[in-house]
Amino acid sequence: MKLQQGKIVNLVQGSPEWDALRAKRFTASEAPAMAGKSKYQSRNDLLRQKATGIVPEVSSHQQRIFDDGHRAEAAARPLAEKIAGDEFFPVVLDDEENGFMASMDGLNMMGDIGFEHKWLSADLAEQIDAGQLEEHYLIQMDQQFALSGAERILFVGSDGTEENLKYLWIERDEYRFRALEAGWTQFAKDLAEYVPAEPEAPKAEGKAPDALPALHIQAKGEITASNLQDFEQHARRVIASIKTDLVTDQDFADAEQAVKFCKTAEQRLAAQKDAVLAQTASIDEVFRTIDSVSEDLRQTRLKLDRAVKAQKESRKAEIVMTANRALDDYIQALRDEHGIVMPVINVDFSGAIKGKKKLDAMQSAVDDELARAKIEANQAADLIRGNLAQINEHAAEYKFLFNDFGQICMKPAEHFAAIVKSRIAEHKEAEQKRLDEQREQIRREEEAKAKREAEQKAAAQVQTEAVADSASTQKPQAVPSKRAPSTNEIIAVLCQHYGADRATVIGWLQQIEVRRVA
Repeated sequence: MKLQQGKIVNLVQGSPEWDALRAKRFTASEAPAMAGKSKYQSRNDLLRQKATGIVPEVSSHQQRIFDDGHRAEAAARPLAEKIAGDEFFPVVLDDEENGFMASMDGLNMMGDIGFEHKWLSADLAEQIDAGQLEEHYLIQMDQQFALSGAERILFVGSDGTEENLKYLWIERDEYRFRALEAGWTQFAKDLAEYVPAEPEAPKAEGKAPDALPALHIQAKGEITASNLQDFEQHARRVIASIKTDLVTDQDFADAEQAVKFCKTAEQRLAAQKDAVLAQTASIDEVFRTIDSVSEDLRQTRLKLDRAVKAQKESRKAEIVMTANRALDDYIQALRDEHGIVMPVINVDFSGAIKGKKKLDAMQSAVDDELARAKIEANQAADLIRGNLAQINEHAAEYKFLFNDFGQICMKPAEHFAAIVKSRIAEHKEAEQKRLDEQREQIRREEEAKAKREAEQKAAAQVQTEAVADSASTQKPQAVPSKRAPSTNEIIAVLCQHYGADRATVIGWLQQIEVRRVA
């Protein structure tokens, strides 16, 4: 899903027509809940609301809070205009193509400055003073920035008075839009696959064991009146009826009530024991009976208490393990679908349930963390696919340069493009250098070869001409029969014929001999 600038629609915020359009759109005020960062609504609740169209009724207390907020906003508007040096007008922005919407407390006529007002609580005042708002506020303004095209938003917290007003300028950051788009994309996918949960069964209401009969004892040195035996028999039956093998939700609810019952009964028995002790110094039977019943109650209480705690821990572990499996399956599906190696997605399901006492609150927190992790996984997969596409499109023949793709696949697209360009350029430069050196080597070898061939040809020509000239110009001399001319004689003839010195002629003859032998 792509966020783009929307159109201003002629709707009054709070009107039935405005409500009807909100039901069809993903709104800026819903963005924090979508991302699991809302202070007021869980992601699961928003999914259910969007899927069913059922909006929770506003209580009278909530309505009073909303009314106070609207009055404070109206009173703070002129104060905000004074700060900004501009006028603000409430606007409703609609991106029908992509299904987004944003209602802004104010936007100036140029459309480059926005206004957002919130009731000033002590917590919000601290955030403004620190210059850092929670994601609950920032995510909403991200969508306002995207749909309005504004460059700045004046965020004001106040109760409508100038004395209790604090403000902070928030600058447009389009890098944050990526997370917002990824979040809404995952939300839309979850919404399409949403199946309404079965109606919740009535919560198990624990039933305490039958009350023990009142123990009546009077003593004056000895027991004068007592229902001790009847009390003991009844108490034993009640204790024996307490179920300690816990299986169903009803069992656990009953166990919690039984724990409370046992603790109360122990306290009453201790008090009765003290009362008897005040009447007499020692009544052994009474004390033994009371101590025995009290100990049975204590042991039963402790056993139940441990069982309840153990089962809750088991449920918590099951919630976390189920979420881990769901995330593993989701990441594996991304690997299989796109044929890519996914990085490790950091997730903290255990941290998400920390401090939560109710199972439904734990489940909601884990679902929010799971959605966040899926969004992160989608963003990683998109980035990896994009970087891989850069290689396939621009450097298909140079894939061998990216054997470390697994280590660099998560580089931002712009950075990765620079890596691709740099590596290809370096490779081409090295290849060109290698080719140039190879050509130079071949050139030198061919030049040397040509030089040798020329020298050989010149020497052979010299020898041929020398022999021919010698034969034509020299008169036959009387030499002993069958005697060949000596080397010195040949050198002398050649020196005379070519007008060369002896050393030069000797050099010619040596070259000729070397080549002949070769």
